[in-house]
Parts: sequence; C-alpha cells; structure tokens
Amino acid sequence: MDQAEFQNYLKKLQEIEKNLNEDDDDELDVEFINDIDNLLKKLNQEINVNNTQSSNFLINVKIKKLHDNAVIPTYAKPGDAGMDLVATSIISNTTFDITYGLGVALEIPEGFVGLIFPRSSIRKTDLSLTNCVGVVDSGYRGELQATFKKVYGKNDIRIDEMDYKVGDRVAQIMIIPYPRVNFVESTNLSETDRGVGGFGSTGK
Repeated sequence: MDQAEFQNYLKKLQEIEKNLNEDDDDELDVEFINDIDNLLKKLNQEINVNNTQSSNFLINVKIKKLHDNAVIPTYAKPGDAGMDLVATSIISNTTFDITYGLGVALEIPEGFVGLIFPRSSIRKTDLSLTNCVGVVDSGYRGELQATFKKVYGKNDIRIDEMDYKVGDRVAQIMIIPYPRVNFVESTNLSETDRGVGGFGSTGK
C-alpha cells in the first residue's frame, strides 16, 4: 500500500467517524454499515497481499514448552524454509510404527497453517513419516507429534538402532499463510493446453 492509498483509507475512516458522531439515531443505516465492512475488507486484503508478496515478513507465533527438555524450533541455517523439531519423548513404539512427542504446543495465527515434513536425515533411518506431511491447523493446541512407519527390508529385517532417539531432530515445520477457498459451481471451465491430461500426460 503506497502513501496515497493509505491517506485515502484514512480519509474514509475519518468520514465514518464524523458520521458516527453526528448520527443521533440508535439504529445505523444498513448501507453505512456495509460501507464500513467493505472498507475493512479492502484494508485486510491489502495487508494480506503485502505480506504474501514479501519474502521477509515476520509473524509471531506463541509456543508453549510441555516438557523440561523441550526445544524451541529453530532454523538451522540462514535461508532455510523449515525449522527443526526435536523429539522429547517416545509416545508409542510398536512393531510397525513409532510416535515421537515433540514437547511443544503452538498457537498458530488464523490464516496460517503448520506443515510438518521429514528432514533429509530420514534417509539414514529405517523410518518413513506416516502421513507424508503433517497438517497443524490454527485451532490445535495439543503437543506436536510425529509418527513414523518402520520400514522393513529383505526377509523382514530392520535395524532398531537406525531409529531416531530422544534428543534428535526428527522433523521440520513450516508455518505459511493460506487462502480461504470458496468453490463456485460452474458447467464450464477454461480451456488449457493440458486439458484433461492426467498422470504422465507431459511425457517421461
């Protein structure tokens, strides 16, 4: 938002405030209420566009340690997209999978989502993240967890020593904005070069 647009919004807000002060009726005009609502929506859209266009914008996310040995997620190196998550406990360990407690709970702002991915170090283990990508919604307040499927090789042999241990960095999390989607039913969709081409339509 440039200076001229900001001044325009400010002027409109001042006009709204003036009308509120001069209005002696207990009930406000419906059209007037809609004007306020539309203005606030435009401001919110401007803020969201500016935020998503900037690669350096910062958001604050509240985090709560649930264990004494919990580690606040951090970026390992400048430019990293994901923050490392450290296992603080083993919640369950069965023949087929193992679940790690990550020792923290988050308050992700509305309009953002946490995505939990495996780290590249997973190739050194006999594990595979069961849901491929974990989705942490903004309304969730419980402990972050990661469940891994135990991978078996030839003759159903695996090496337990290759599992992650408590204190290891076992996954990584990204917190990103997402749009609210409103599906609009239509009998026709726009034409594209690909059209209805599915798997393998672009060749090997």
